[in-house]
Amino acid sequence: MWRQRRNSRLVSSPRSHKSWGKRTGATIVETAIVMPVFFMFVFAIIEFGHAIMINNVMKNACRTAARWGSATGATTAEVEQYARDRMGGAVDTTLVNLQIKDASQFDTGGDPPTTLDDFNNMPDIELEDAEPRQLFMVRASIRYGDASLIPQPWLGNVLLSGETFTRHE
Repeated sequence: MWRQRRNSRLVSSPRSHKSWGKRTGATIVETAIVMPVFFMFVFAIIEFGHAIMINNVMKNACRTAARWGSATGATTAEVEQYARDRMGGAVDTTLVNLQIKDASQFDTGGDPPTTLDDFNNMPDIELEDAEPRQLFMVRASIRYGDASLIPQPWLGNVLLSGETFTRHE
């Protein structure tokens, strides 16, 4: 009796084998449809995270370079090199547009710069000759197409930037 039960459990039903054979192609088709969408989603998350990281690195590099330049009496060229050194691990610094501008025009009021032309039209400053408490700006920007991990033609002209305004000591 024990042998009969044991043997009856080992025997598989012919119905389950036939229905399994009909579903083998459906799994491959479902995988072929889902996998490209899944990988696009994963790569989009990676690219978005990389863009945020570059933006944060550029903001931090501008902030630390401005603080260092205002406290040490460094020249504009030294502050620019200091900022480039800080962001060198994240982006190719030869592609970064770095500007150090005189922002003392905002001491008397006025609207802060909002467009790229507003930033470009601000006067340059030599930090070595800056007056105490003179406001200046350090700004870094790069095209996303120059910094992306995966080439993206539809986001290539998006500008990633970081800037800080501080006073010379």
